Amino acid sequence: MRDAFIDDHRVAWPIAIQCRVLAVSRSGYYHWRRRPVSERAKRYASLTAQIREFHVGYHASYGLPSVHRELRARGEAINEKTVRR
Repeated sequence: MRDAFIDDHRVAWPIAIQCRVLAVSRSGYYHWRRRPVSERAKRYASLTAQIREFHVGYHASYGLPSVHRELRARGEAINEKTVRR
């Protein structure tokens, strides 16, 4: 979370100052930037895109149960709590 904040504000403030103020090591921040995106994050991004597609495609009337059913029908092994999140 702090690393993402630093990354978002690196144009406005020097990274070294942000790291010092937020108590983040500069090496840790740069390690975070080079780290590849996790499989879980990729899956959640894909699911979020699909959920937004349903929501917009059905005039914002698709609720949690309908979205969950639609994802299951498309072959996604997903829990309703994951859709809610």
